[in-house]
Amino acid sequence: MNNGDQRRLNGEIEEDEEDEENADGLAAWERAYADERSWESLQEDEAGLLRPIDNQNLQHAQYRRRLRAATTARIQKGLIRYLYIVIDLSKAASEMDFRPSRMGVVAKHVEAFIREYFYQNPLSQVGLVTIKDGVAHILTDLGGSPESHVKALMGKLECSGDASLQNALDLVQGYLNQIPSYGHREVLIMYSALSTCDPGDIMETIQKCKKSKIRCSVIGLSAEIFICKHLCHETGGSYYIALDESHLKDLILEHAPPPPAIAEFAIANLIKMGFPQRAAESSVAICSCHKEAKVGDGYTCPRCKARICELPTECRICGLTLISSPHLARSYHHLFPIVPFDEVQQHILPRACFGCQQSLGNRSGLRVACPNCKQHFCLDCDIYIHESLHNCPGCESTRHSKIPTADEGG
Repeated sequence: MNNGDQRRLNGEIEEDEEDEENADGLAAWERAYADERSWESLQEDEAGLLRPIDNQNLQHAQYRRRLRAATTARIQKGLIRYLYIVIDLSKAASEMDFRPSRMGVVAKHVEAFIREYFYQNPLSQVGLVTIKDGVAHILTDLGGSPESHVKALMGKLECSGDASLQNALDLVQGYLNQIPSYGHREVLIMYSALSTCDPGDIMETIQKCKKSKIRCSVIGLSAEIFICKHLCHETGGSYYIALDESHLKDLILEHAPPPPAIAEFAIANLIKMGFPQRAAESSVAICSCHKEAKVGDGYTCPRCKARICELPTECRICGLTLISSPHLARSYHHLFPIVPFDEVQQHILPRACFGCQQSLGNRSGLRVACPNCKQHFCLDCDIYIHESLHNCPGCESTRHSKIPTADEGG
């Protein structure tokens, strides 16, 4: 190899290294540590020393705090919710203090939130709104299909211009103002910018939202902003600033369970609902959702016999709310939640968890007991019972054991 080839080779290597370093403003060794964010796994103890965080115990502690904060009183909750998620896609959303960017992290956790929202609120609907270039755009209309919302969101992830909070509020207020009185109107804003570029007086818009009984909540990704705090205070929503990605995830998922009803809406309402039957496999009909012919796919409205694709929804022809019995059953546990379990000492018998039958003596963490049936559970089973199962296995076992059999003369 001659000197010219060696210089060209050295130049190509140096150029590749420079491109690698300038790809995202960090050298290769810096990107490795930035992706791992290893500094977030340390915390300072009472003596000022750094020690690793026990993530499992930390999650359990956070769960217990949320459970203690939850009230067990009979509160009317908004089971039929109409929620608009407003996502800030201004140039501030391209900042890289969250990896890979604020926009990427928000999109990932909004997707998880949409699926969890429909799991916990099967009778509710969601719509997506984006704000960029000083304008608010409707990304998806209110609907009950999580897949359509996620698909639309992932196809429009582009950041540009400034954010306009007033335009977003005017847009969603116009749509939510048409919701029936039994529907609970909510707005969740994922805000990245430090300012808002508004065409008029935003204070008047906030009062319109308050008059329309729209609960507005904001999750900020930068710093606290007065106008966002004022908006949440006036409409009865919540305002938090995400400290890191895990904190952002917790803040978003806190909006999945139905909130207490606003006082003016906390009245009994009788709502007409239809339970459509599954269409026959060989039947051909025009879908009222997509305006196209479909074979054996969907449901038939019991009032007007129109074909619809998914449940729950509202019939496009007669306006009847259409649901299935499992959707109604899944909403029941919000009205009658399980009481929080009591913490007990480790030395108290029994030694096995009633749920998973694993030994409690070798398990780290707290031990809890149901205040009704007095059965003991590990913390993992406690989380599963309160967040997924919504029934205490010990109480169910006791209830079944008290049912008299035919041989006993029952």
